[in-house]
Amino acid sequence: MSLQAQILNTLEKSPSITLLRARRCSLILDFLIGIYEKETAISSENIHNRLADYLNDNGIENDDENKIELSDTYEEKAVKFIKTWTDSGFLTNYKNEDGEIYYELSSHTSKVIDWLSGLKREEYIGTESKFKSIITQLRELVEYTNEDKEKRLQLLEDKKQKIEHQIQRLKIGEDVKVFEEYEIAPRFKQINKLAKELLSDFKDVDDNFKNIIKEIYQKQIDPTLNKGGILQYTFDALDELKSSPQGSFYAFWEFLLAREMQNELETMITDLFKTLKDRNIETNDNFLDNMVSYLYESGNKVYQTNDKMADKLSRIIRENNTSRSDITKQIIQDIKNLLIDISKENGKPDISLSIDDGIDINIPFDRKITFEQSENIEYKIKPISSELNINDLNELGKVFSNVIIDKKILEQNIRTALRNNGQVSLSEVIAHNPLQKGLPELFGYFGVLNHFKHKTINAEKQQPIDFDVEHKKRILIPEIIISR
Repeated sequence: MSLQAQILNTLEKSPSITLLRARRCSLILDFLIGIYEKETAISSENIHNRLADYLNDNGIENDDENKIELSDTYEEKAVKFIKTWTDSGFLTNYKNEDGEIYYELSSHTSKVIDWLSGLKREEYIGTESKFKSIITQLRELVEYTNEDKEKRLQLLEDKKQKIEHQIQRLKIGEDVKVFEEYEIAPRFKQINKLAKELLSDFKDVDDNFKNIIKEIYQKQIDPTLNKGGILQYTFDALDELKSSPQGSFYAFWEFLLAREMQNELETMITDLFKTLKDRNIETNDNFLDNMVSYLYESGNKVYQTNDKMADKLSRIIRENNTSRSDITKQIIQDIKNLLIDISKENGKPDISLSIDDGIDINIPFDRKITFEQSENIEYKIKPISSELNINDLNELGKVFSNVIIDKKILEQNIRTALRNNGQVSLSEVIAHNPLQKGLPELFGYFGVLNHFKHKTINAEKQQPIDFDVEHKKRILIPEIIISR
């Protein structure tokens, strides 16, 4: 494929371009960069809650592009946004060993962030450091691509002579060559950039494994292919992956897992940051400090995806075709074909299943069929007639008066309290925002509680709420705790 064709294909199909073209691109990147600055994976509950707070803080009410409606709660808006971003390839998700769903940046989003950060005008132009890096890599290529033993020996002798010369100069008391700040800063930035690109490469390898798994599913429903054909495709795909530049992942993973290498990396990184601190060189990017753990998490996820593929192949091998009837096989194949077509279009499936879960409906006041004669109830006490005066009627009118309660303000009061605390009781919220419209406002708070997933109600513990301070009236309600 020519360079021109590659660029046009990227512009048309790449999720990275889709992200840059998104109407709310700045919102998406602002949120994702903020929450993934110090984390590589975030649980489903955590990312949804944090996005709901972000949308609330920024007043995002509706969005036609993401099917966000004004009537949606911020939690519902967050769910829709996360689903759209995942379907569009901005995020990827997976299940951990406990079955909990975690979200992380896709390789496409990581590349967009790296590219945008590279557009910033740097204070230090790393011309000298980049040139020396080129020279070093050229020397390495020349040395390790040369099969002439005599030439290799000569190269090693030259390196040995330079090292011995440096040793002698140090022994006679000459000054040690130390990098200046203008030499340190660009090298540090370059190392950070390479480390992030390495993490992005891990995600690319993981995506390739997932594509192979998807192809296995598609080929499994192909009636023209048998087990041998599916296995042949899988092994060919793996061989192709290992022979590609990404195949170096396997060698690197073993290299990274070596205890000696981990200790050496940790020591060098610790010494580097100590030197930067001693010389008062500011580093706004501490990615390198956690590089080893980030790489381990991403690499381990690649191996988990690899295990899923191996498990799928194992099931295909063990599958007994005679154990299924032809009708069952055809139904399953039709369902898989439908789901594959839907996945290719990135659409929402318009299908559903009806399941009889055996719900027992009990209506307490339902009249039962019976031959038993009901007993007549005789009332021996005559009720006393109630008397009302004009003042009582005025009080009764207040109950039915038209009081307008803005539930968005009540919801905002709760969210503001939660922003400063991990959890808060309803009585504390009302204490900071006294009731202005009496009981209807209190009942309004009860209504907006449905917008919060995490809440506990302790009926055994009662809390007083002042709903009419002027007349010193209060009501006891159960303790209600709302959490993030």
